[in-house]
Amino acid sequence: MRWRTEITWRDEVEQVFGSPIAGVRTLPGGDLSAIARVELEDGTHLVTKRGPLVGTEARMLEAMRLAGAQVARVEHLGGRLLCLAWEDASEPDADGWASLGAALRSIHGSTNSTYGWPEDYAFGDILIDNGPRETWPEFWAEARLLPQIPHMPGPLRPRIEALCKALPDRLPERPDAALLHGDLWGGNILFTERGAVMIDPACYYGHAEVDLAMLALFGTPEPSFADAYGPAEPDAKTRRPIYQLWPAMVHYRLHGDRYADMLERVLGEAGV
Repeated sequence: MRWRTEITWRDEVEQVFGSPIAGVRTLPGGDLSAIARVELEDGTHLVTKRGPLVGTEARMLEAMRLAGAQVARVEHLGGRLLCLAWEDASEPDADGWASLGAALRSIHGSTNSTYGWPEDYAFGDILIDNGPRETWPEFWAEARLLPQIPHMPGPLRPRIEALCKALPDRLPERPDAALLHGDLWGGNILFTERGAVMIDPACYYGHAEVDLAMLALFGTPEPSFADAYGPAEPDAKTRRPIYQLWPAMVHYRLHGDRYADMLERVLGEAGV
């Protein structure tokens, strides 16, 4: 009798790339998939991701690439295995920030007829509803903020509910449905010799200010970023905390009370 042997992800990598694996190092950030840096004996370096949604990630990367951004290069996609080219990154400088600004302006110029994305997604156990909505305030309330309220600290819940009710007066009804990275913070940007490379997307179509708000929540881009991206929309600063609330809520769910102060601050800045 011939016993069937299960093909492991290591076997798949070696078969696809034609070289044995010389080393594997687990990387942080595996909320959605197991991530590792893999070195092959022929000198190739890869990032491997294993999980149920790697195909969705690959399609998001391709959408951003087609829109003009530099993104992690897909080398192989199997059923539950995504292999990306390894990128050597360095500290950001003015040119790197400028390349990010230009790339972000490029993807935001790629628009859709509806808000959302053809597939739902997730951050760890947090499901992300990307179903289309008729208006942008509906999408931001129903697909982003309202589902997180039961997981927030009790005193904050009525404040978030009040903000959701006010969104038709606080957000534009139908801004351009721009292609968004969807999880844009410093950890998802690699500054390389070929410019800024975006990784780990959570793409959907929505108001372009969402990406800008999240980038500002976790850091301060250099002025060259804004120069390359272009002028902000009128009253963007008044909407920024409304858009920052979503990533603050996600981080609270993923990492706990150390993000409670951020939640309080963002809600206060949103005026609720």
